[in-house]
Amino acid sequence: MSNINLIDSFQEFKDFKNIDRPTVISVLEEVFRSMLRKRFGTDENCDIIVNPDNGDLEIWRTRTVMEDGFSEDDDLEIELLEASKIDPDIAVGDDFIEQITLESFGRRAILAARQTLVSKVLELEKDEIFKKYKDRVGEIVTGEVYQVWKKETLVLDDEGNELLMPKTDQIPADYFKKGDSVRAIISKVEMINSNPKIIISRTAPEFLQRLFEMEVPEIFDGLITIKKIVREPGERAKVAVESYDDRIDPVGACVGMKGSRIHGIVRELKNENIDVINFTNNVSLYIQRALSPAKITSIKLDEEEKRAAVYLKPDQVSLAIGRGGHNIKLAGKLTGYEIDVYREAHEDEEDVDIEEFSDEIEGWVIDEFKRVGLDTAKSVLALTADELVKRTDLEENTVKEVIEILRTEFE
Repeated sequence: MSNINLIDSFQEFKDFKNIDRPTVISVLEEVFRSMLRKRFGTDENCDIIVNPDNGDLEIWRTRTVMEDGFSEDDDLEIELLEASKIDPDIAVGDDFIEQITLESFGRRAILAARQTLVSKVLELEKDEIFKKYKDRVGEIVTGEVYQVWKKETLVLDDEGNELLMPKTDQIPADYFKKGDSVRAIISKVEMINSNPKIIISRTAPEFLQRLFEMEVPEIFDGLITIKKIVREPGERAKVAVESYDDRIDPVGACVGMKGSRIHGIVRELKNENIDVINFTNNVSLYIQRALSPAKITSIKLDEEEKRAAVYLKPDQVSLAIGRGGHNIKLAGKLTGYEIDVYREAHEDEEDVDIEEFSDEIEGWVIDEFKRVGLDTAKSVLALTADELVKRTDLEENTVKEVIEILRTEFE
């Protein structure tokens, strides 16, 4: 039988991803049953046979043969006179089986059915993609950059599914062009206007965790546990690890011989500095490790307020704070404590607490300096105006006014 463009489209379904053949056949059958109901009022007495190999189908309709003049429903019954024209040997009470050709539906109905068929299969495909990726949230996926826009990048996976990576989920140093291979974590999957939207991220802490699992067999096997990860993407990350086996050094295992394991991760993250530290329930020691590479002289904890006053030698303060304040900020996130840095002054060194200038400098300005560990006049004067602007959230004019006030004290 001729299939008139409708089943020609079945070849297209071979290209559809994520949908198996039985599902497509089921949809195909439902579309035709809908056509039969529109034409005959019912599809109960119709059989649809689909060839799973090429999509060819046959439709057979069964009606009961009735005596002439006794047929009450032409959709379910046929009179003997009409049936005998096709099959002379048929008798009253027999089943009259006839084949329904596609041509008999008319070209318009066939085209409408084709459109419905394609639309239903597309819907199914979208649902399958959504389900597939919903179950993969938190996994690493590798794709190829297809298009780069100002606010996001379109990536295609190995099956051609579209993945979106917003600019906010890209490492600042990331630069992509069409055709580049990119690795990221599946961070969110949602359905918007019946279309699956798959968001991938390279800035999520989970991305770093998955990279460690890939590079460090002991983590993958559960011998080493990652307790917490905090990141400033592209700048610095701190990873707290713990091993329940005393024979395993968790930090050494994560770094690898001569840094062999961690180097691959650092390269993937565009040279992001990664500090791997031993987790401990001793808060003071944990904070000390978190502020690495700075060496702390002493710590005072306020467990109720979750604050820690950390005292360091003058040459260690800048190490504790880190470039752009990233080190101290990440140490605070990792330990859950608000960390205040104080420098220890030498006994023979004349210095003045910055609080002493509260009558000339506004309180919020003093707080900003203290936030980055500059709690004395000399600690502020030790840095240039440009360095102070970079470390704090203060305007250049404000910084210069403060420097002038502090200098006057020592003149």
